[in-house]
Amino acid sequence: MPLDKLANKGFKIYNAKEARKHLEPARSVVDLHIEKLSDNYERMNNFEMLTLQLKTFEKFYDLAVAHMQPTLVVIHGVGTGKLRDEIHDALRLKKEVNYFVNQYDSRYGYGATEIFFKY
Repeated sequence: MPLDKLANKGFKIYNAKEARKHLEPARSVVDLHIEKLSDNYERMNNFEMLTLQLKTFEKFYDLAVAHMQPTLVVIHGVGTGKLRDEIHDALRLKKEVNYFVNQYDSRYGYGATEIFFKY
């Protein structure tokens, strides 16, 4: 459908390159440790913490895609592996992901996943 027809029906039409300028800057590394995300995490239960961590992951994943970053490192820590597993499950469903790895890195140990995007 031509864009002018959509505009005539009341839809707002944006130039993607112009819209990208108004987005929050993307990060190449995102730390999802709960103490980095919330000042009162001691009052949160496990479900609330995991939900905040996953929402933060989604936010910075979306920004990385919008800014067409080649990679994104997500620091999830080691712990029980629940956050890592949730992130990996989400990444398997995302069409922008070429591949991702959770291998030993001298900076993060085994507590980070590097995502490689395809464009």
